[in-house]
Order: sequence, then structure tokens, then C-alpha cells
Amino acid sequence: MQKTLTHRNSLISYSAHGKGNCVILLHGFLENKSIWNGLIPLLQNRYKIIAIDLPGHGASECLGYVHAMEDMAGVVKDVLKAERVRRSIFIGHSMGGYVSLAFADAFPKNVKGLCLLNSTAVHDSGQRKEFRDLGIHNAKKAYEKVVRISVRNLFSKQNQLEKKSEVAYIISEALKTPLQGYIAAQEGMKLRPNSEHVMKNASFPKLQITGKKDEVIRLEDAKKESNRTQTPLEILSGGHMSFIENPVELNQTLISFIRRC
Repeated sequence: MQKTLTHRNSLISYSAHGKGNCVILLHGFLENKSIWNGLIPLLQNRYKIIAIDLPGHGASECLGYVHAMEDMAGVVKDVLKAERVRRSIFIGHSMGGYVSLAFADAFPKNVKGLCLLNSTAVHDSGQRKEFRDLGIHNAKKAYEKVVRISVRNLFSKQNQLEKKSEVAYIISEALKTPLQGYIAAQEGMKLRPNSEHVMKNASFPKLQITGKKDEVIRLEDAKKESNRTQTPLEILSGGHMSFIENPVELNQTLISFIRRC
């Protein structure tokens, strides 16, 4: 069921399916809740599944010029309050992982499990911040071109060729993101702190999933982070977009993790 609520005078869109223990699904940058359409039917008969359009993405409006991860976590908190949910299992893809970490840091008692999917608890490096600034600069001049290139590069080179229709669909969905949503999220991701302590000190089950060919979260970096935070690491064969590049393996891994929680 598609639902909405108002957060800080902005409309937030989300979906809620099923009953039982709650699983929160948070999409990444330039994505929306539709990325979970393949997973939700596998879970909704046993769990309550909530998928949220984060601010400035999908059908959710922007909150302001900067969407800090803490701001987005506040949106998630309001959705859970509206749905009368106290504790949830979080699965966050890329930026959705950053939001999950911000939520877990602020409200640890409300977290029953946390999976970082093609995501990281490490803050942006100086080089990464410069790359985001460049993206904002170029997006203001040629938004569609920047989005098309950015999304295509999230897939492994092999899957860019083999999954052309899926890549085209994700690009079409990404282009629905308004420029202000793009800028606000980039600015917010630049500001996020290192959150490795959240994973390292977690009392709840945790998991990190990465792709061998992920150019955003490099495999070697993911392995080192996994060791530092003592978080189990699952490695898939594709790039940054595991829900498209490795759907069967990913869904099996997520279902197993959710059961463990």
C-alpha cells in the first residue's frame, strides 16, 4: 500500500506491505523505493515491509538545500511512528546505508539488525568530497548528462552491456530526481561522519554486502572495513547495483540475514 506523511512541511512517500517483524528498505542516491520491487514480494507474507522514498527522491519532496543523513533518519523515525513500529531490521543500499547508520547511531534501541548493501560506514575522503562538488557543478549545467553517466558507471562494464534494459530503467528512474534532490543529497553525504563505531559496537546482527567490481565501494576497502568493525562480509560478483546485477544471490543473502535477526 502506498502512503504519505508530512515531515517538516514536506511530503514523504512510502509503501507498507504485510505484517510481522518490520524490515525497513532504504534506497541509494538517485534511486527510489521501486528498486525493492523484486524483494518485497519475497518477504511480505512473513514480515511488515516498509520502503521509503528518501527526501528529494521518488515521490518525496525536498526538505531544504542540504539533506544531512541525520535529517533523513528523522524522516524514517516519523514513518515508523506513523506505522506504530518500535524496532526494525534495516537494509540500506549505498546512501540508504548511510541513513541507516545515522538512524542506528541516534536510535540504537529501535534497530533489530542492519545490513549495509554496497555501502560503507566510512566518511568521504577529501578526494571524494571534491568529486561530489564537481558533480554538483556539472549537474547545474547538464543535469541529464551527469545522471546518465553517473548511473551507468555504477554497473560493472560487463553488466552495462549485458543488462542494457535494466540500466536504461534505472537511468529513467534517476532522471525523475529533481536537481535540488541531487544537490541536497550530495551535500549531505559530504557532511556525514565516520560511523564505524556504530557497526563495531552494535548489539544487533549486522552484515555488509559488496561487489567484486564495485567502483564506489572498492572490494579491498570493504574487506578492511569489515575487519575493523568485525562485520560479516558477503561478496557478490557484480558492481554497485547488486539488486540488479546479482538479484538471486542478493535476495537469498538478505532473506537469510532477516531470518537471523
